[in-house]
Amino acid sequence: MSAKDAYKLALEKKLDLVKIAPNAKPPVCRIMDYGKHKYEQSKKEKEAKKKQRIMSVKEVRLSLNIEKHDIETKAKNATKFLEHGDKVKVSLRFKGRQMGHTNLAFEVFDRFAAIIEDAGDMDGKPKMEGRSMVVFFTPKK
Repeated sequence: MSAKDAYKLALEKKLDLVKIAPNAKPPVCRIMDYGKHKYEQSKKEKEAKKKQRIMSVKEVRLSLNIEKHDIETKAKNATKFLEHGDKVKVSLRFKGRQMGHTNLAFEVFDRFAAIIEDAGDMDGKPKMEGRSMVVFFTPKK
């Protein structure tokens, strides 16, 4: 159908002639109520946005010689974050000569992971970032 005939048909029906694929040979058009189409699209986008969950990253800092009660308190906070649906970044900062004993950090992370194993899983192994060792925990589903 020619563009003029399609335009006349759209005017008769009091609708809009919308180009769906303008670069195609021949161009593809549709007769529709464009305002209604835009409104329905915006409603779908709003509905999709409502169902979207934004996951933020919370951080918990530990030290190499942390006491039992302190690690339990920090683990309790991390569990709270994980239950809320957030990721948790657990970092352990080394000071001075502690850099020579990075193997002890794995023990601290293992103790921490054992406490919060019900709420979250460890993402991979701990990694060194400068003077600190970092590991991420994600909430269990």
